[in-house]
This record gives sequence, C-alpha cells and structure tokens, in this order.
Amino acid sequence: MEITTIGIDLAKHVFQIHGVDSRGKAVLTKQLRRDQMAAFFVQLPPCLIGMEACGGAHFWGRKLQQMGHQVRLMAPQFVKPYVKSNKNDRADAEAICEAVGRPNMRFVAIKNTDQQAVLALHRVRQGFVRARTAQGNQIRGLLAEFGQIIPQGLAPLRQRVPEILEDASNELPGSFRLLVQRLLDHLKVLETQISELNAQILAWHRTNAESQKLEQIPGIGPITASALVASVGDAAQFSCGRELSAWIGLVPRQHSSGGKERLLGISKRGDVYLRTLLIHGARALVQLAQLHPERYKWLAALIARSNANIAAVAVANKNARIAWAVLAHERPFMANYSAASNLA
Repeated sequence: MEITTIGIDLAKHVFQIHGVDSRGKAVLTKQLRRDQMAAFFVQLPPCLIGMEACGGAHFWGRKLQQMGHQVRLMAPQFVKPYVKSNKNDRADAEAICEAVGRPNMRFVAIKNTDQQAVLALHRVRQGFVRARTAQGNQIRGLLAEFGQIIPQGLAPLRQRVPEILEDASNELPGSFRLLVQRLLDHLKVLETQISELNAQILAWHRTNAESQKLEQIPGIGPITASALVASVGDAAQFSCGRELSAWIGLVPRQHSSGGKERLLGISKRGDVYLRTLLIHGARALVQLAQLHPERYKWLAALIARSNANIAAVAVANKNARIAWAVLAHERPFMANYSAASNLA
C-alpha cells in the first residue's frame, strides 16, 4: 500500500486519518487516538501530510516533521470548499487530504516553540488589558449611579477614586465604599500583571535581532515588533510586502465585476491583535505629523486630503510592507532607502 498524501482531522482525543496514493485513490481511512499517533506515523514512509491550522496543529506539525514527513498547515476557510457532503470527521479528513494537494493552496508556516511562547505572552497580556478596561469601566459606571462622574482613561481613575472614597460629604454607603475599594485593588493587580508581561516581552525583544530591526521603523515599538516576528516567522513565505499586509488584513476588500473595480474598506482578515498594534502605532505617528508637519510632509499631506483614520491605516499598511522587506531581505531599516539608490 503506497501512501503519498494524508489528511488529518485534529481533535483532543480521536484523530481521523485519510490517505491516498499517487493516483489520488483512497487507500487509508482510519481513526487514531492521541497515544497512537506517534507510533503510527513513525512507521509510515515519508509522505505529504495536511492539517488545518487549529489548536495543536503546530505541535503535531513539528512532531511529524521530525519523523521525516512533509507537513502543510492550511487555514480552515480554505479547506471548507472541499467538503463534499455533511460535516463529519471522515469528510473533513478527506477534504484536508484533497486541499493539501492543490498547487495554488496557501499554507501556514509551522511555528517553533520559541515563537509560540512569545505569542502566548502576547495573548495573555491582551486578556489582561481587556480585563483592565472592563474593570475600569465597571468602577466608572458604578460611581456614576451615585452622581460621581469620572473622565475616561486610567489616570483619572487612579487619581479620583481614592479621593471620592475618602470624601465623607458624598453620602456613599460604607458597603459601597468597600466594594469600590475592592474593585480598585483588583485594577491595580491587573496593572501589575500587565507591567510584568511587558517586561518579559521587552526582555525577549532585546535578545532577538529581527525584532530590534523592526523597532527602528517609525510607528513600531517593542510590543509590535516582537508580535510581528513571532507571528510571521519566515517572511520568505510571502512573495511581496503586499501579501503580508493582506494576510494581516490591511488591504481593501474588493467587490468587482464586469471589469468595474470597487474597493471597499480594509478586509480585516488575519490576526486582529497584530492589526490593532500596527494601527495604534500608526495613530501615534499621525499625531506627530499633525504637531510637526514639516518633519512628516508626506503624512501631513495625506491627512490634509483624507482624514486621520484613513491616514493611520495607510501608515499601518506601509509599515507592514516595510517590515516584510526588512525581514525577507535581512537588511536593517533605512529611513531614506530607495530601490534606485540601492541599485546604484
């Protein structure tokens, strides 16, 4: 039995396997439990293995590569059109096996353990930031019910809430004061957690040469640079900077037909966290351009003929393309770089 291509439908405990030979004929349909996976594939001759990029996919991708197999990960939305009938594990495994053999299929690079560890720091930090925002809004909303209005932002909370709790003239009940103090203490704990994770990310950034190169790009700091390096991995998997920008979701959506092109807002595909970091960094650059238009002439002109939000997305798109050039060509960032001067 010659098996050239295998599709694996990943799960927590039971994995569905579908294999075909060189003619595309199904020769293997099998269910394996987690503890049977390694023993089965280590005895199998090297072949092409396809999986959806989901939970545990990078772990199994690395493990199967060590056994000599060629592993390809695909986004689930690219596999779905190959499901022939109702959704089940066997149909999914067959669809994965069919999709991985397509010559124009787009694949996801397998991340190493270092990349996954850094991305875990970013994901946990993102969760703490969301919890901090929710906690601050809850404190602000509860105090508003008693006529105590606090402006937006964390700084007014840190300054005003202790003053309100110590003011005896505002007629706040004692139990409510204790409750708000408990929430304020929890907010401080979240801020401490975020600060500690920021320090860990910064420590990793200082040990990574590629991340330090990206930090030199205006609008990209250590947090964004480390997230880009860990998420992108090998930038050579993208043929150009626009592919990376499209992968992040910073290029326009299209609704074109009959030779008439219609460009809409950004597609918002890919990693929401990475796109958010790039746009937030771009907003800081837009503010600098508004304060010092003589230093950022092209950006000031863009803001003048459109608006700040469109300019921020344009800067984020440009920074993503510059980041690809820096990573793919292994060169440092040069502010006045041009292709013509490089050829000369």
